[in-house]
Amino acid sequence: MKDPQFILEIATADLETTRQAIDGGADRIELCANLGEGGTTPAYGTMRVCRETFPVPIFPIIRPRGGDFLYTADEYRTMQLEVELARTLRFEGVVIGLLLRDGRIDIERTARLREHAYPMECTFHRAFDRCLDPFQALEELIEIGVDRILTSGQHLTAPEGIDCITQLQQQANGRIIIMPGSGVRPDNIQSLREKTGCREFHTSLRGWRESQMQFRHPNFSGEKDYLNPNIEEEKVREMRK
Repeated sequence: MKDPQFILEIATADLETTRQAIDGGADRIELCANLGEGGTTPAYGTMRVCRETFPVPIFPIIRPRGGDFLYTADEYRTMQLEVELARTLRFEGVVIGLLLRDGRIDIERTARLREHAYPMECTFHRAFDRCLDPFQALEELIEIGVDRILTSGQHLTAPEGIDCITQLQQQANGRIIIMPGSGVRPDNIQSLREKTGCREFHTSLRGWRESQMQFRHPNFSGEKDYLNPNIEEEKVREMRK
């Protein structure tokens, strides 16, 4: 039986990995395209079919491209339209993140997106880990009503950033959810929970599985054309346990 005190969010890359994550016991899905680039906004068809198929909360990431988190006016307009689409499709939340040139949170445009997303929940993603001052940013995001922050504690992985995550959790003091992500695995999730006091955790558990294609063109036999994204359901179960 699941412990309702804790939430395991899985980042998925498509319809099939979403199914695998949910079958393994994921409590919530961060729905992405291009996970190799940190995730970009999924296609409309993927969003709609996932919404119609799966009963668990799904939060599409709203990110128009890979790379940095400094967006042009046209890219921001794209994000506004994608938030509107997510709201129309009745998703439970969205995942966003915007920075300014100097490393501060782009709080004005983030606030507008957050307002546009209502009544959906709003997670600020790991753009947070590239910001200048995470403790100031925490207060700013609380002020505009963001619901949670996905963070690795300004390090490459959450285990490396555990001290920063713990400080953020203490400063948040229940006013916003701090959700460790990046490098969260079955062998460290319990220690992360115990040391940080966090109750929501994020992982992708990304892997690959062999294609079922019988014909494989010899000129492409070494390419990833014959590998599909995969999430091992048993690893999700192990982490949930």
